[in-house]
Amino acid sequence: MPQQMTARLPSIRLTSSLYQVQVQGIGLGLELCGFAPLYARHGTSGSDSDTPAPTPNTRQEKPNRTSLRMITQWGNRFAPSQMSPPTLLPTHQDAIVADQSGNLAISTTVPLPEIRSDEILIKTTAVAINPSDVKLTGQMAAPAAIAGSDCAGIVVAVGEIAQERFKVGDRVCAPTVPMDPLNPLSGAFAEYVPLVADFALKVPKTLPLEHAAALGTGVATIGYALFRSLCIPGHPEKKAMEPATVLVWGGSSATGTMAIQLIRRSGCIPITACSPKNFALVKSRGAEKAFDYHDSECAAQIKAYTGNALDFALDCVCDAQSMQACYAAIGRAGGSYTTLEPYHQKLHTRKRIRPDWILGIALFGREIGWKDPYHVEADAELRDFGRRWFQCVQSLLDRGEIQPHPVRIGNEVGFEGVMKGITLMKQKTVSGEKLVYRLKDTR
Repeated sequence: MPQQMTARLPSIRLTSSLYQVQVQGIGLGLELCGFAPLYARHGTSGSDSDTPAPTPNTRQEKPNRTSLRMITQWGNRFAPSQMSPPTLLPTHQDAIVADQSGNLAISTTVPLPEIRSDEILIKTTAVAINPSDVKLTGQMAAPAAIAGSDCAGIVVAVGEIAQERFKVGDRVCAPTVPMDPLNPLSGAFAEYVPLVADFALKVPKTLPLEHAAALGTGVATIGYALFRSLCIPGHPEKKAMEPATVLVWGGSSATGTMAIQLIRRSGCIPITACSPKNFALVKSRGAEKAFDYHDSECAAQIKAYTGNALDFALDCVCDAQSMQACYAAIGRAGGSYTTLEPYHQKLHTRKRIRPDWILGIALFGREIGWKDPYHVEADAELRDFGRRWFQCVQSLLDRGEIQPHPVRIGNEVGFEGVMKGITLMKQKTVSGEKLVYRLKDTR
């Protein structure tokens, strides 16, 4: 049996981006084997950030889980009474990554991510499945990079700047950047996920983390689409003086129901096109009128309903047929059209319409190393817009004024369940709900 360590005050090492404490002994009654302190990416010597992640199809012995990292959070003054209890973290973790062929696989030897000063680290409770989890495979995948865009969990470590808002133990949800060759450990489908604090949301106690996991990407995408691309009148913080009608094509999707809510919160009038089986859902989120997008006369019906004066269309389906329908629904004077995927220039058939396509995750303002046309350049102005937008969303969430898309929580727990969810997404069998999977059983 290991000897009990003598309790004494911890020694501290301070880096430029994370307060970290190396606990030499606090009466834990266990032996710390292979102890490795956590260094920030831009910290001092000792960082192992240059160590490449192993490929998932390489058979390796799973690291001993008694090899621990110990992190704690300090206040601005270094007094033992202000120190949070230490959090024990492994050096490696399980995660879903891309193999050398671009296929997704579960790896048990993925290094634990290190956080920047503006980031927090969470222990993941639940993850949500997005269409991008299917798209970022094959040729679009980055070998050994972690997949997944949406997660929720409990904060276990906090960067220096992030301490202004977060502390260890907070319940949070956030979008992440998956499959990024420039930052391969940033994906959501992992036991531990680094989150940019400006784009993380504290989850109210009344909202289960499984439901909160469905918020992040939709919040980022729709904020960008409505208030920076389409530039609809009004905003949740200042409602429109003269309400405009805004069409959401595909309103029963996760992005669609978020758009409907935020259009309504901005003092505008949301109308939508979706499947009739989801009419009740979109109306519960605030849609003024719903049209059947299977009907060949749908665009004409929308044009008649809006008096041939529709100015704004958001396309959440993002294919050639949906773009043509939105163009046909926009009024005679033209207007603005935003989609969430690149569009073919030949589909831009009306000069009076201003088309645009956006990636919600670009709000992070960081370069994202995806292949063209999805490569994202760093943009400090967009980062500032995104930061202010997420502050607005936090206020809406705290007041209970927005709600996530309906979720379907998978019966399978863990990454095997997540892999099944990705298969369901690939088969296009999901409608009117968001697939969410627990990484551990919380029932």
